[in-house]
Amino acid sequence: MKQVEILKNYINGEWVESKTKEFLEIRNPATDEPLCLCPMSTSEEADMAVKSAKQAFWKWRMTPPTERVEYLFELKYKLEKSKEELARTIVNENGKTYAEAQGEMFRAIQYVEHACAITELLKGSFSEDIARGIDEYYIREPLGVFVFLPPFNFPALIPMYFVWAVACGNTVVIKPSSECPITMQRIAKLIEECGFPKGVINVVYGSGSKIGTQLITHPDVVGVTFVGSSKAAEFVYRTATSHGKRAQCQGGANNFVVVMEDARLDKSIPNIIESLFGNASQRCMAGSNVLVVEEIYEEVKERLIEAAKRIRLGYGLDEGVDMGPVVNRKRLNELVNEIELAIKEGAKLLLDGRDRRVEKYPNGCFLGPTIFEAEPGMRVFDEEIFGPIRCIKKVKNLSEAISIANNNKYGHSAVIYTENGGYAREFIRGVNVGQVGVNVGVPAPIAFYPIGGRKISFYGSTRGRANDAIDFYTDKKVVISRWFTPI
Repeated sequence: MKQVEILKNYINGEWVESKTKEFLEIRNPATDEPLCLCPMSTSEEADMAVKSAKQAFWKWRMTPPTERVEYLFELKYKLEKSKEELARTIVNENGKTYAEAQGEMFRAIQYVEHACAITELLKGSFSEDIARGIDEYYIREPLGVFVFLPPFNFPALIPMYFVWAVACGNTVVIKPSSECPITMQRIAKLIEECGFPKGVINVVYGSGSKIGTQLITHPDVVGVTFVGSSKAAEFVYRTATSHGKRAQCQGGANNFVVVMEDARLDKSIPNIIESLFGNASQRCMAGSNVLVVEEIYEEVKERLIEAAKRIRLGYGLDEGVDMGPVVNRKRLNELVNEIELAIKEGAKLLLDGRDRRVEKYPNGCFLGPTIFEAEPGMRVFDEEIFGPIRCIKKVKNLSEAISIANNNKYGHSAVIYTENGGYAREFIRGVNVGQVGVNVGVPAPIAFYPIGGRKISFYGSTRGRANDAIDFYTDKKVVISRWFTPI
């Protein structure tokens, strides 16, 4: 029997074998091949990671930004050299296609590129003579140890939020998702090769409920960045802030896609399909509910179903595959239960993904595209279903579509397909979400723009990435000065 890798924690610049007796087996969700054992690390190991980050903080904080950025340039170079290998790792542990994994790596490298501009981003502000002989200015200062709790669905991209914190002069502890831990292990090896000072970047594995909670309540931690479900985001936010921490917690999404009567369906349908089912719908940027005006509803419904039927399932490293499996058996079973519940609640099943099989990989965690005709009030319509189960509904007009979207408790993103500038303007202004797309699918902002939702899709005051990240990972120290010595 092939012996699988046992992952190690990366603490204070050293690879540390966990003393835990509890491990989670990670398997390839397409082939069912065992990949590694992920340690559910001990409390002592989590404490070691925070202490090493705290000890490294002051020296790193006093390192000039011009020097800190050199490590980031080196990391960018190593990520570019390793991007194909990392993309294959993502496919094997997460299930997405190779093209999707390549796209993730492309975006992850963009994060590092933006953080490399830290010498410009860290600039303060100065006002001379706010009163006679008195000047006032502010400087941005790093705060200490930040914790990062990323989800399973983008195992390279979202952990890379740490680059802004490190660029600002903070030190970090990253707890990768225990469902997809391998990619961050590979990235940590690149971090080690870059020569970052010991303790600046630490990686510790474990459960969210135990190790995650310990990290965000640790007295030596100053803040936490979290991405995951809304329920977990609320818990992390309330727990962190009640312990005096900064908290930036991105939650779930239930994104609405609106199709108007003048939409270019030849262009729009392929884009909508990719938005609905890309990454096996395991992303907060996925379209969830398609609202179609009644004039073209039947045509759009038929075209979406036919396009979804043509999606080819399989192992993401095989040629010709459009959609891979969901991340693991547990998630697959949960999604099958969601389909059964939707049917019981009265949703009309238009396309059943449970019927799809991949003969070459009979033990894979595959679920084909599934489409319901559903209404508000049904769980499949109202909640974030983190997998390839989508809904379609007829609406009378744009006002009804906006009302339905705004009555939903999530407020992440929304999209409209139209060639009418008036429709687009009304939609952009009227829909209560953090990101809006016009003829582009659910919008995924580029690295140098912030990201985050509204309502229960986001808990915090400062959104993720870009200049908002600089605000979150630093504090503005205001200085007011006067000198009595005569000129």
